[in-house]
Amino acid sequence: MKSFSESYAAAGVDITAGYKAVELMKAHIARTVTSGVLGGVGGFGGLFELDVKGMECPVLVSGTDGVGTKLKLAFRLDKHDTVGIDCVAMCVNDVLCCGAKPLFFLDYIACGKNDPERIAAIVSGVAEGCVQSGAALIGGETAEMPGFYPADEYDLAGFVVGVVDKPKMLDNSRMKAGDAVLALPSSGVHSNGFSLVRKVFDVENADLRAPVPELGGAGLGETLLAPTKIYVKPVLALLDAVDVKGISHITGGGFFENIPRSIPQGLTARIDKNSVRVLPIFDLIARTGGIPERDMFNTFNMGVGMSVVVAPEDADRALAILREHGEDAYIMGEIVSGDERVILC
Repeated sequence: MKSFSESYAAAGVDITAGYKAVELMKAHIARTVTSGVLGGVGGFGGLFELDVKGMECPVLVSGTDGVGTKLKLAFRLDKHDTVGIDCVAMCVNDVLCCGAKPLFFLDYIACGKNDPERIAAIVSGVAEGCVQSGAALIGGETAEMPGFYPADEYDLAGFVVGVVDKPKMLDNSRMKAGDAVLALPSSGVHSNGFSLVRKVFDVENADLRAPVPELGGAGLGETLLAPTKIYVKPVLALLDAVDVKGISHITGGGFFENIPRSIPQGLTARIDKNSVRVLPIFDLIARTGGIPERDMFNTFNMGVGMSVVVAPEDADRALAILREHGEDAYIMGEIVSGDERVILC
């Protein structure tokens, strides 16, 4: 007998819509299957067989995050196929800072009303993020919660597990004054600072599709919704070839909060402001909102999605490897002695 409850439907939960959503998302999930995946969609747990051949002491690394109020842009533009990339990116870029390779991902979607086509669009973005990072999408949950969320809104979060060989974990113990700080460019605002972005531009009422000259004629909504860049494959290639001493994912809190997370006490990252390739959207945010430079660098990535520290003699080789893998990386500063943690000069 097919599962259906008239009473549950009368309360606002249509379980048949959930079944349809699962059918629509199966093709997207299939794109992410890797050699470790066991079983298919629909079980009570996602199964993954861990291959640790060649590892001396495998360590599992986990991370979880969501998309935040950037989702308000997706609601207003009725575009839901990229926020899943953001969700994956925020998780996999974090575990990458430990030197970990992402293995598998799970998502969680909570909504006011289960629209199967919209849910499938969201999952298509999650799947794309998994493909970009080499992770398998092995499970997830869609929770229909009428009365808790508006019918046309949802929240999206995720969870990743990666693995790294313990001798290769990044612990910043070998970092020293004179090391080079490399910048990996961002694709835009990524998925942080959107409470401030929404306030600055009055996003709920603004014309998000009108061309903006400062953005090269692109619309504000299109620019802000650009998905977070995933750095996994280029950085893993770098880790295989160069002695990397530290990595920071530049998320909420900007330079001042995130760069120190990969730097030991007694050392400071001295950043050359003139070398930072600030994207036009950040100039527009600062000018429109009257936001001081210090606050901008303490809230946004400013065009730098990830920083990497290497020895000065390894910098050119590191840049070459990153560029071979599609990252137009550059040197934005150096490590110096001091207790200020980050200096902009």
